[in-house]
Formats: sequence, structure tokens, C-alpha cells
Amino acid sequence: MLPNEHDEPDLFGDEPVAVVPTPAAPAEPPPPPAAPTLAELPDDHLPIAAFAERAYLAYAMSVVRGRALPQVEDGMKPVQRRILYAMSEMRLAPGAKPVKSARVVGDVIGKLHPHGDQSVYDAAVRLAQDFSLRYPLIDGQGNFGSRDGDGAAAMRYTEMRLTPIADLLLGEINMGTVDFVPNYDGAFEEPKLFPARLPMLLLNGASGIAVGMATECQPHNLREVAAAAQLLIKKPHASLDEIRAVLPGPDFPGGGQIISPDSALRDAYESGRGSIRMRARWRIEQLARGAWRVIVDELPHGVSAAKVLSEIEAVTNPQPKAGKKEVTQEEKNTKALVLGMLDTARDESSDKAPVRIVFEPKTRTQEPDEFMRVLLAHTSLEASVPLNFTVIGLNGRPAQKGIRDLLCEWIGHRFVTVERRTQHRLDQVERRIHILEGRQIAWLHIDEIIRLIRESDEPKAELMARFGLSDTQAEDILEIRLRQLARLEYIQIEKDLATLRDERAGLVELLESRPAMTKLILKEISEDAKKYGDDRRTLIEAAVPVAAVETPVLDEPVTVILSKNGWVRTRQGHGIDPQTLSYKQGDAAFAIIESRTAWPLVVLDTQGRAYSVRVSDLPGGRGDGVPITTLIELQSGARVAQVLSDNPDTYWLFANSGSYGFIAQLAELVSRNRAGKTFMTMEDKETVLVPARCEGEWIAAASGNGRLLYFPRAELKVMPRGRGMVIMGLDDKEALAAVCCPPTDAVLIRGAGRGGKETEFVVKGVALEACRGKRARKGETLAPKVKPTGLSGV
Repeated sequence: MLPNEHDEPDLFGDEPVAVVPTPAAPAEPPPPPAAPTLAELPDDHLPIAAFAERAYLAYAMSVVRGRALPQVEDGMKPVQRRILYAMSEMRLAPGAKPVKSARVVGDVIGKLHPHGDQSVYDAAVRLAQDFSLRYPLIDGQGNFGSRDGDGAAAMRYTEMRLTPIADLLLGEINMGTVDFVPNYDGAFEEPKLFPARLPMLLLNGASGIAVGMATECQPHNLREVAAAAQLLIKKPHASLDEIRAVLPGPDFPGGGQIISPDSALRDAYESGRGSIRMRARWRIEQLARGAWRVIVDELPHGVSAAKVLSEIEAVTNPQPKAGKKEVTQEEKNTKALVLGMLDTARDESSDKAPVRIVFEPKTRTQEPDEFMRVLLAHTSLEASVPLNFTVIGLNGRPAQKGIRDLLCEWIGHRFVTVERRTQHRLDQVERRIHILEGRQIAWLHIDEIIRLIRESDEPKAELMARFGLSDTQAEDILEIRLRQLARLEYIQIEKDLATLRDERAGLVELLESRPAMTKLILKEISEDAKKYGDDRRTLIEAAVPVAAVETPVLDEPVTVILSKNGWVRTRQGHGIDPQTLSYKQGDAAFAIIESRTAWPLVVLDTQGRAYSVRVSDLPGGRGDGVPITTLIELQSGARVAQVLSDNPDTYWLFANSGSYGFIAQLAELVSRNRAGKTFMTMEDKETVLVPARCEGEWIAAASGNGRLLYFPRAELKVMPRGRGMVIMGLDDKEALAAVCCPPTDAVLIRGAGRGGKETEFVVKGVALEACRGKRARKGETLAPKVKPTGLSGV
């Protein structure tokens, strides 16, 4: 008997065994569907915060990829690509008659770019400016702006056409090299990229600000870029130093001189980000009777003659800032310095000399180098140019890339482009060979073909069946006029076939042989470099940047007077009797410091920040002075804590009531920034103690409870800024009261004795010896009992 569906075979016998089905367990209910994530929810079901995030992210990506950043393949932004493609379709080749710019803009916004006409025209104007682009792509007729910031004429007044070098971008566009995508409404197609024959991103650079990122690609010399590309094609693992041997740095359209050290340029090229320091180029023109003048012929990139002259005007005729009654003393000093050296500055630029700025000195006895040093320090004749290679790479994502990565990605794009161009041409050649082979058959059987066409109802099918022709060949023969068929020359067909077959063999070899393809690309780069290349314009020669020139100051003794209400002034000389000084009503002395005009005045605030002012910039005379807050910008909630002035080379001991401190050179506290610099790291409720000049090799520290510690100065670190080290061990709720670094083994103690009476005494000899110890120890209790308020040397 055969087992039924409920039987299973007996593994130990021949008879089947009936299997009793077990009752089915109750089915578990299906799990509830998972709640959709925020990414899966439609816009109208999102919380407002999530919807705003999604909408802003979409906008940000649109700006990054569709407006602001260039593609690494062709160096173009979408609007630039659309302008050039529209001009190519309008047949505005270099030899063509230029057309009105308004016509080009109309074609661009009507067919390709759904944005405002002025933004399109502005982009086209930049492509035509020889002072903005190293290799302009548009030949503009009319007023297209100037270096001085003058805008271009309206689009109805100017005309444009393509320049010859634009062929590097557009020459191969109809050879199957790039993909075409629908325009904004699907009525037309536009190229996704250009088949750039050279790295146009490096040739002309790019500038743009996206959402959360920006790009500043600077221009380079065509011959040098071509040489670097060839080097990487021949040697894919070439180092950055090898690349920079042929591509040393940017080459700006206006020339100038790059004075950055080679290490700075290398770091910028390696990381894709940095800053380039540039300087104008000038010459000394000798005049009669030993007189001379300076002629500036080249300016840093982005600097105009008008900007330089306006800066000189601002320096020589300073105006008070908003809310101020007069200019600062520093501005007065700078004005005196510049007017004391410069007699005349004028712009003589013309169509023959795009940049010509003339500077005439006050006297012929001045040193030209010192004269130019002052001008470089106070104008944009020396300026910084940013470098930021943030671009959209081959993977379609924005990223910051080094110079080597940029070249390698372009090389990859170029190989793909040439392969597509070769395959496209091979398809055309094979189609033409196929047609000519059909015509060859037609020539050999011309009489029979004419008779067949005349007598047959379906000549195409008859031709294909009788002579073995393809559909394409038969169609071609049927479309030839009778007189053309009669004139066909067999010899010419044979020549054309031989030429095309040779070309096909060469194309096949290119597609199958990487070395052959590489050789062709190298040859094309060499030809383009020879055709379009020119000499370098920007000199690369490292030099020391000119810092702001300090106004010469006569070194004289003065006394700095700071009141409790923050008014500061100076009086000539030292040894002034404090009783002879007067203040505003309700005010009094805060600090009286003997200083010199060549020294800085250093201010420490209650939060540990350091500010500095030149003593020579402080007002003198018998007036009340000026508020210290007009000379420095105290941070929010801070007040002046301590003031000192000395030679910047001296060392001082700085400490706070929390018993932390360190030694620093006074020059470390000096800053040109009105907002000062962070100096001492402070904690809540800590106060800054009176700084002590380092005069000896031992440090004395006194606690608020009347203990004194005397330890070696070498145990405390010398630091430019920070928290410092523990100076003295303190009890709970005790604070450090004072510190000093005396020149001799004697310490003057000032403080409050019994009954709060002010007292002072000297600790020396055996008493001081008992206080000697290591840093961070508690020291010994002073006798007599006193609460110290100050320490000093004797």
C-alpha cells in the first residue's frame, strides 16, 4: 500500500507508519507595520522643523551643484557653460561677426538658463574681461568694465563673439564626447559638461560662494599647466615636488609678484587651501638734477589703481569714526609719516599702459626702498590672495582638492572624452565604409540595377535579395539621382574606401591600445600648448612681507597717569609729585607709572586679557586726557585690573589670587589688535595681582593670612600665556595676596597690622632664610602679624 499524505516512511522497516497530525497552534497576529521615518514621509505630513530642514538642504545642494562651484572636468559653472554653448549654437566663432550681447543673453535665458538676464550678462562680462580671466573666452566689443571697478555698458550697447581659445572647450562638443541633458523645460538639450582639451579650471580659475563652502581657484599659465598634465600622464605617481617643478605657482592676468615662501605655496597646493602674498611691481624713473619718482606697472590680483589712491587719501586725510570727535593719535602719526615722505600720487593709466601709478617723493634725498616700504605698509600695493580649490569632482560631490588631485581627475576625464570621440568617429567611418561598399556593388552592376529599379514594384527588397545589400545600402542607392549614379567613379570609390579602412584600423588600435591613446593625448596637449600658450606674467620671488611701518618716535621720559574712572594721559619727565596732579571731580589716581615714549602701555583686565597702547599715542599736556576705552576695546563685563609699562624685552611675574602664575616677556602682551589678546587663564572669583618685574633670582609670595614663601625663580615656568603653575600652597578660603622678584635678599612687606593700621617692614637675613623653600609650599608666618597687601624689593 502506498503512503498517503499523512504517512511517513519507516526508517527502520518496510511498512509505512501512519502519522497523526497535531493540532495547529493558533496563528500569531502579524506585527504592526513599522512607523515611517521622517525621510519617508511626504512633505505635507512632516513637522515644520523637519520640513524646513529638508527644504533648506535641497536649496543648499542646488546652490552648490547648480550655481556656485565649478566642475573639475571643464572648470565651468552652469551659467558659464550655457553662455558658451548658446554662442556656439549661434555660430559666433572667432571669425564671425559679433552680435549684440542682448541677443546672446536672450537666447541663454530663453532656452537654457531660467534666471534673470542681468545675472547672465554679468557672467558673460566676466568671461570677456582680460583683467579677470587669464585666458578670456569671449571677445567683447564695447565697454566691458575696467580694473578700477567700473561696470560694463548695458547689454544693448555691447557685442560679443567667442575667442579662439574657447575652441579648447567647444571644439569637440559634437563628436559624441559628452552627454546632453534636457533643459529646464525639456524643449532643448544642453551639454552636461564640455570636452575640455586642457584643465580650464586651472587656466582661468574660478570664484564662488555656496552654502557652507566657497571656492577661490586662482589662474595659472597654460604652458605650465600643460607640462604638469603631461608629467602626470607619463608618470602617474609623480610627487607634488615634481609637479611644482613645472607648475611653480599661479599666473595672474595683471602680473605682479608672488612673495610667499615656497613652503607656503607647496602647503597650499598640497591641501588645496592657503593664502598667497602678492606685491606690486615698480621701477624707479630718474629725472633731472638727481630727482626720481616711482612708476607702478603691475598690481596684485584684484587690486586697482583707484583703490590704491583711495587708501592713500584715507591715510593722509583721516576722518573720525562714527561717534568720535577726532581721529586717534595713531592715525595722526601715520598721516605725518606718509605726508612727510610722499609729495604726489596720481593715476596715469591709459589704453597703452593699463596700469601706471606715479608716486613722487618729498625730496630726492629719500631712500627709494624706505619710501616704497611705507607705501607697501599702508596700501594694497602688498596684499593677500586666497586659494581654495573646492570643486565638484568626478563623483559629483563637492570637495577640497590639492593640485595633484585636480590634474589627475581632469586626466581621467580627458581619457574618457578621447575614447568617446574615437568610438564616435569609428562608428561614422564604419557607416561610410558600409555605404561605399554598397555603391561599389552598384557601380559594377549599374545597368542591371537601373533595370531592376525601373521594372520592380518593390525595388528595395529586390536589390537586397539580388545583390545581398543591407537596408542602409539599398536605401542609399535608391536615394541617388540617376545622373549621380551615372557619374560614379569606381576609382574614387576605391580611394575613399582605402582611406577610410586605414582610418578605421588606426581608430581600432587607439581603442584597444592604452599606450597609443596616451601618445595621442600627449601630442594634442603639446599642440594646444604651442598654439595658445604664452609667457608667464607673474614673477615668483620670495620676499619678506612688509609689516606696518612704525612711526619713528623720539625716546623721551614721560609719566603715564591713569585715573580710577579710566582717563589716561601723560606728563613730560619723571619724578612728578602726585600731589600736583588734578583730576575730574569725584575721580582720583589709579596708577602713576614712569615710562618712556618708545615703550608700550600694557593693560590687564579682570578676566585675564591683555591690551596694549603705544605710550607715544597717549595725549599729553595738563588736560584730563582721554578715556582708556577709546584706545582699547574691553571685552564684555571686564574692567581694568592692572597697568604697567616697561621695555618690551624685560621679564615680569604675573599671578592671580588663586596662587597660579608664570613669567613672561612683556613683548608677549603687546598686540596691534584693539581687542587685545588672551593672556591669563582665570577662574571664577580670581583676581589679577600686581605684576612684578623680574630683577633677581628669587621670588617672594605672601598669602592673605600673613605667610611668606621665598623660592628660586628657576622653579617657575617662562610662558607666553596660560594658567601657569602653583606659586604657594594656600589654606581653604585663603588667597594669594602679593608677589615680587626682588633684586637682593630683602623683601619689603606692606599690609595691615593690629587694628587695621597700615604698616610696612623689611624681611631679611635670618627671618627671610626661615621662609626659603620650594615652590608650592606654604612658607612661614610673618612676625609681626600682618595681612600683606603688597611686596617689593629693597
